[in-house]
Amino acid sequence: MNLEELSVEERAALLSGGSEWDSRGNKRAGVPSFVMSDGPHGVRRQLGEGDHLGLGASKPATCFPTAGTVANSWDPDLAEEMGRALGREAHDLDVNVLLGPGMNIKRNPLCGRNFEYYSEDPQVAGRMASGLIKGIQSNGISACPKHFAVNSQELRRQASNSVIDERMMRELYLTAFEIAVREAAPHAIMTSYNQINGVYAHENKHLLQDILRDEWGFDGMVVSDWGGSNSAVAAAKAGGSLEMPSPGYTSVRELIAAVKAGELPESDLNARAAEVAKIAQLTRFEGVGRDDLLRDDIVAAHHDVARTVAENSLVLLKNDAVLPLRPGTRLAVIGDMTCTPRFQGSGSSKVNATREENLLDELKACAGVTVAGYAQGYERQGAHNPALVNDAVALAGRVDVDAVIAVVGLDERSESEGLDRSTMAMPQAQNELIAALKTAGKPIIAVLVAGSPVELPWLDDGINAVLYVGLSGQAGASAAVRVLTGAVNPSGHLAETWPLRYSDCPSAGWYPETGRDVIYREGPFVGYRYYETAHVPVRFPFGYGLSYSDFTYSGLSVDGHSVDEHSVDEHSVDERGVSFVVTNDSDIPGATVAQLYVAGPAEPAGGVLRPARELKGFRKIRLGAHESKVVHIAFDRYTFRHYDAAAGAWRTQSGQWTLMVGTNVEDLPLAAPVTVPFIINDDEQTAPAAPVDTGSGNAGLHDAALADRALGHYLTGDVTHVTDAEVAALFGHDAIPSSAPSKFSANDPISSWKYSKGFAARTIARTLIKREAKIREKTGAPDLNVLFILNMPPRAMSKMTQGMVDSAMVEAVVRIANGHTLRGAGAFIAGFFRNRRANNRLAKELRS
Repeated sequence: MNLEELSVEERAALLSGGSEWDSRGNKRAGVPSFVMSDGPHGVRRQLGEGDHLGLGASKPATCFPTAGTVANSWDPDLAEEMGRALGREAHDLDVNVLLGPGMNIKRNPLCGRNFEYYSEDPQVAGRMASGLIKGIQSNGISACPKHFAVNSQELRRQASNSVIDERMMRELYLTAFEIAVREAAPHAIMTSYNQINGVYAHENKHLLQDILRDEWGFDGMVVSDWGGSNSAVAAAKAGGSLEMPSPGYTSVRELIAAVKAGELPESDLNARAAEVAKIAQLTRFEGVGRDDLLRDDIVAAHHDVARTVAENSLVLLKNDAVLPLRPGTRLAVIGDMTCTPRFQGSGSSKVNATREENLLDELKACAGVTVAGYAQGYERQGAHNPALVNDAVALAGRVDVDAVIAVVGLDERSESEGLDRSTMAMPQAQNELIAALKTAGKPIIAVLVAGSPVELPWLDDGINAVLYVGLSGQAGASAAVRVLTGAVNPSGHLAETWPLRYSDCPSAGWYPETGRDVIYREGPFVGYRYYETAHVPVRFPFGYGLSYSDFTYSGLSVDGHSVDEHSVDEHSVDERGVSFVVTNDSDIPGATVAQLYVAGPAEPAGGVLRPARELKGFRKIRLGAHESKVVHIAFDRYTFRHYDAAAGAWRTQSGQWTLMVGTNVEDLPLAAPVTVPFIINDDEQTAPAAPVDTGSGNAGLHDAALADRALGHYLTGDVTHVTDAEVAALFGHDAIPSSAPSKFSANDPISSWKYSKGFAARTIARTLIKREAKIREKTGAPDLNVLFILNMPPRAMSKMTQGMVDSAMVEAVVRIANGHTLRGAGAFIAGFFRNRRANNRLAKELRS
């Protein structure tokens, strides 16, 4: 039976979930139900009915390094290997759609979910995600990249509006998704909770139809984030395929009514139903039971894969000739996280790991070194404890200790879905420990555990080496030991900039936004694009990473000319691009990350506002001792383009560009000019750009002159001083945050009720806030269920209660928020019985 032969009711039912993690099927049309599961770095297959945050018990699965750590490998092939393992586990755990990877751009280092995202740069994010998606889908499983799009903070995440100009959205925040869609063809994509310029992502036609489907050619299913749908009818019109988790029959009734009233074309309903049915057919498999677990051989093999991924992702940040450890080194091992490891973040991505390693045991088992002793060193939750520090210093000062390994970093409260970090500082108790350890006079090697950058006030004062392990997954401890001892040569490079201090960040003055409107005032100057353009010193630049080998770069040529006497790496092709030679000058085999940056024509010859340099390609190169290779990085549709918002088209700016190659954004020993009069691909037009601004002079003008020009401080990247007028000039319209509402709506979060004039609503919000703070203090971990409720607007109640609450009942809840407690409660109770009768009628119709 074809879908078109189904009743309107049956087709509408396919557009929403049947439970927390299952879609609805239709036996008459041969459309099976399929299972979705969190899976950015491990399959979280919940037992029983599950819950919307994935916090309940789940089947054991391999916990791989998180995306923020995997990105430091700069190796899409490695991501694909990890994806193949993820896809295999999804299959064996009866999961059809794996909800990942997370691809949002790291706009600010305090975003609580940054550990789940790859990079501040769309090239790294897009190409790493492409590898993972290809690997997952090679198993017949659908990947589902997320959160589409412009989602950069956890605070008010379900009730915020990302205000952004079209060019910045296209070039920075959408390009990673574009790369993934074009290169890896994911079968599904997940929308974000937030609005984009006033329209919710799951019902944003410009995003879902104009860009995703029409421009990029996506032909798969668009699923809402859990509770992220606003209007089922608006979503179906705009290209939103599936609402999750389960609104019961509430949304089905709304869709049926809209079709009957002529508000929703039946063709849109059919298209959305077909997209859901396509996923059901693509991911159908037999022979796996709902309660099946992973086989022992798969567990062992994938633990090894997790270790390999971690080994290639760890970043050596500092090394004063103390690493690798010499054979026989006697170690004082210090730090609570040494024996109680933290290798993943908190939230819906948290995996029930099949195994757990810790650094203390792995060092004890290592034949090359000796553990002289262990000391806790600090309280995990940050409490001041001088006795622990004294014990650690005493251990470090013993005559049978040659060096100190101190494992420090962020605890479970610091990085989590549902809340943003309050500071970039390390816990003070750990800073005090490091300062005290220096008095022992022994070499100190810090092993740093964190999913995102932290301030390092002690880096230049007595610390001999720092190995950044990130959140390295269940095999991260053995991987770290292999790097520390030299069994593995470190090759990770940072996929995000580490500022000296948080106040140096371009968006520090307005992040996170506590109100409804999140205005992206910094424009294109995010991460290294800001630091390089505005000449702001950083702790570690984008792309930075040390090795036990030494590499040199030479022989840069443009348009594919190569040097014949050297071997050519496997990626080299006869394409227009750049070629250069990389040589390993050491006796140690190793790997480096070659990075291509471009700088556009300078004013007045040019005229397009852009950062000083932008990454446009990279290659992970593995070289034997004293080996040289010719490396080729091809130009593609992304290399020279910019988006012309006025014309609604991509353009390639003609003029003289500068190409730069090196190992990080600040270390670019190779440079060459190239004149760009050519068309890169058929989607773009090459033409001289319009002037960047209406004033006279150039971008180097002093402040007084800048004030006379519409874009002002943007011209030098000094976004920390941009004015509202300059923001308006960049956006093409005023961008002033809306004031706090005097009257609550269905889209204001529960947390905002703390300002309600109504006693009941105010008490609900304040009680929840106090409860979450108390639980976090007591357990050392955030209460994600409470945080979810606080960030949730009332409209989400109708999407997450399996039909118990409909839109009329939501309006009754809003009355309570606005102080009409009795009237709202009465309407809610009456609505409950009316909604139940309506749901029962529809369920009966569908059964018949």
